[in-house]
Amino acid sequence: MNSICILRLSAIGDVTHVIPVILSLQEQCPGIKITWVIGKIEAKLIGDLPGVEFVIFDKKSGLKGYTELRQKLRGRHFDALLHMQVAFRANLAAAVIPAKVKVGYDKARSKDLHSLFINKRIAPAPKQHVRDCLASFLEPLGLNSAPPRWTIPLTEDDHQFAREQLADDRLNLVISPCASHTLRNWPAERYAQLADHAVRKHGMKVILVGSPAPFEADYCAAIESAMKEKAHNICGKDTLKQLTALLTQADLAVAPDTGPAHIASAVGTDILGIFAASNPYRSGPYNSLDWCVNRYPEALMQFTGKSVDNARWGAKAEFEGAMELVTVADVTAMLDKWVETLRVEETKAASDLG
Repeated sequence: MNSICILRLSAIGDVTHVIPVILSLQEQCPGIKITWVIGKIEAKLIGDLPGVEFVIFDKKSGLKGYTELRQKLRGRHFDALLHMQVAFRANLAAAVIPAKVKVGYDKARSKDLHSLFINKRIAPAPKQHVRDCLASFLEPLGLNSAPPRWTIPLTEDDHQFAREQLADDRLNLVISPCASHTLRNWPAERYAQLADHAVRKHGMKVILVGSPAPFEADYCAAIESAMKEKAHNICGKDTLKQLTALLTQADLAVAPDTGPAHIASAVGTDILGIFAASNPYRSGPYNSLDWCVNRYPEALMQFTGKSVDNARWGAKAEFEGAMELVTVADVTAMLDKWVETLRVEETKAASDLG
């Protein structure tokens, strides 16, 4: 193969899972030309990955977006397309991408007429994490599945911004409370109680982050207002790159099923995940699944009458009241466990040096 196109438009978390595929392609096929058709917001995070041509597709622009995509790719022909998104808009985008081989999902994970736009499939894999699923897109091309390793380019200015937000004399806890689906959000007053616990018991600096969207700004403001201790609220004041640098340098992040959790996991920072509306073993922070508070089995049973074993893999429990099944005690206990583990590791490291 000389050229390959990847189609994954969104969302932030899923886009981070494609990075290992890029790195593995470059390693297994030196010199291969990689083009990635991606959403404009997602491109702000990883649109400067070395050795990749990015083609921005605005999925909100309607027919104009498909016309522009066809024009951008006119005269091109790829050896393969990795069609990594099953939404109907993405399927239509795949139709205008010229490629001999078009790899898509297995039948069980196909929807919105996805099967009509591909000619090869990844192997079925029940109960698979999204990252591992996307990594397997290389296998129908005769390549090895992509191992879990990441890189996200950052500038010194990004890191300087992060340093200005963080304390250098105590642990830094970043709270990213908002998911794109509001039914995945934990109540603001519970975040406030968690944050107060982090400050009082562990002396942490608490930093609240989120996008400039009014809902997220209001959510972070509600957390800050409900706290008895002080938080550093920078919601809407950072870029995706600056957020990535902040998460890189932070000690721990707390988040529900949302993009920043996957960014933190990608840069090697532990995530205390808060899950009930979705299954962390499918869509949780890949490197921090052991640090997730998981009430998904209870939520699924309470709101759908199904167990994890007999429900469709990937079934959501996005119902009013689902996230309230996660108690403050659940999350503070996990935070205490994380801090205790960190102290043990630090003591062991000091002993080894001694």
